[in-house]
Amino acid sequence: MRTIYTKEAPEAIGPYSQGVIVNNLFYSSGQIPLTKDMELVEGGVVEQTHQVFQNVKAVLKEAGSSLEDVVKVTVFIKNMDEFPTINEVYGEYFSDHQPARSCVEVARLPKDVLIEIEVIALVKE
Repeated sequence: MRTIYTKEAPEAIGPYSQGVIVNNLFYSSGQIPLTKDMELVEGGVVEQTHQVFQNVKAVLKEAGSSLEDVVKVTVFIKNMDEFPTINEVYGEYFSDHQPARSCVEVARLPKDVLIEIEVIALVKE
């Protein structure tokens, strides 16, 4: 098992890593809309979703992977009424390549953000 860390994404805010690689698969921790400087992104769900994807891309890159290698995405959202908006932004990152996905509404997310995303991806060797 190899632990992943990059300064291009926010540091973990607890006792966990940004992600791990096991048997050529990368498992990310949930990414929330913090900048790499640990600042919460201002704005609504559109801005927050774009920031989450920047963080996901950064940890994937450090792992030797990319969005095109993602096999499963889990999306946690605060309000299912915002699903169509989130889905539109999501489609900007996954258009031709469409990995498996789950999306669930949750009561609360860290730092009271609106969205959190985690991915599982193949690692290029």
